Amino acid sequence: MKQFSAVVLATLATLTCVWANLGDRSDKIEDSYGAIMERRLRDDETVSVLYHKDRYLYLVIFRNGRSVSETYFNVKGIDLSEKEIARFLKANAAGGTWTPDNTAKERRFKHSDGEAEATYGNVNGRPGLTVRELRAKP
Repeated sequence: MKQFSAVVLATLATLTCVWANLGDRSDKIEDSYGAIMERRLRDDETVSVLYHKDRYLYLVIFRNGRSVSETYFNVKGIDLSEKEIARFLKANAAGGTWTPDNTAKERRFKHSDGEAEATYGNVNGRPGLTVRELRAKP
């Protein structure tokens, strides 16, 4: 029984390290999201970094070394499936939940803590899911 518990704990620890998410530091995101394809300093003093891992592109905006916006794309430029959207939202739930906000033309989601939102739509000519903070954290 102790061996089973150890295996379960090791598996859970591995799974939590696989996904980075909104609010994480740049070192965790770099470990999770793969090869850096492009890095740019933006006019507002944030840094945008485009990563490629497996079948996804991840566009992450960092402010003071912390992720404040993440956009997820399929590398082929096709729509994300409902399952993929749900998985990316879940990775960014941080103990809360996401609810659809059907008042806008594009698909929108609100986080239960009111500190984040997500939109699914056209980003730079590709369909993508963007999750972003609504308030800057210290």
